[in-house]
Amino acid sequence: MTQTIQESIWVITLLGRTGVQHALAPVAAILKAQGLLVDRIEALSGSHGPSEPSPSQTSSSAYACAELHTHGELRDEREMRAALLTLGDERGVDVAFQRESEFRRDRRLFIFDMDSTLIQGEVIDELAKMAGVADRVVAITALAMRGEIEFQESFRRRVALLAGLPEARIYELLERIPLMEGAERLFRTLKKLGARTAILSGGFTFFGGYLKEKLGADYVFANELDLADGFVTGEVKGRIVDGLRKAELLVEITGLEGIPLEQVVAVGDGANDLPMLRLAGMGVAFHAKPIVRASSAHSVTHLGLDALLYLVGVPDWEWA
Repeated sequence: MTQTIQESIWVITLLGRTGVQHALAPVAAILKAQGLLVDRIEALSGSHGPSEPSPSQTSSSAYACAELHTHGELRDEREMRAALLTLGDERGVDVAFQRESEFRRDRRLFIFDMDSTLIQGEVIDELAKMAGVADRVVAITALAMRGEIEFQESFRRRVALLAGLPEARIYELLERIPLMEGAERLFRTLKKLGARTAILSGGFTFFGGYLKEKLGADYVFANELDLADGFVTGEVKGRIVDGLRKAELLVEITGLEGIPLEQVVAVGDGANDLPMLRLAGMGVAFHAKPIVRASSAHSVTHLGLDALLYLVGVPDWEWA
């Protein structure tokens, strides 16, 4: 059944590393086919379609960005999302769309997953390599990905395999797993803009706490790896932070900060991030699994984390 939405103003954000001009016409064609007409195009970067990168676009933290402001009666949101994702992959650009509203440029709380979102790797996988059980952990992860076991069960089984790993070794990972591209600039700019930030992770508190200090995040919630006599016990203390818990924590933080859900941006890559992505006013699938990208109106696949600033309307000349 075709989904019909009343006529309104939509903003489509087009992002590329060096230029997006080559994708403007096909994006406009998709929009027209869905009943949306382009009123104007605005650049949030030094140029929205140079043949060569401008000086502001040669660093790893500045890209090309164009906003297409449209109006019309959107015929099928899901169909349009799929078409834009396919086009984006073909042209090497990211395309996001959102309804124009009073909150679009006024996001006050940004919430992030940690593993493969704020950092370029999975902490539990690296710990498994140290413990010599990487293959067994990967096999359990595969069961969870196929839906054969629940996340909490798979997490406990994987952590159990880490038993006996020396405590001193886990801290070696703090400097071994690099930050995601653009993470530091994003957090600096958000702090400059007065936004609050939180890390909600299915990973571990020892790494989450390190990132909280390094990036200046306001909150961090993760799983506490149990340690005794200088070794990992194979247990986790307290309630596991799964998808449901992430959504609950998001609501708790908004209550503490007095921020409505409409002003929240949630960012993640896995299926366990979907509950918080759906709850937030803006949910962004970042370098995400296919099912997460397909379920999110906003996605960033080809650029770094700092590209999120464009999605909330911050031009690169305002980046910290």
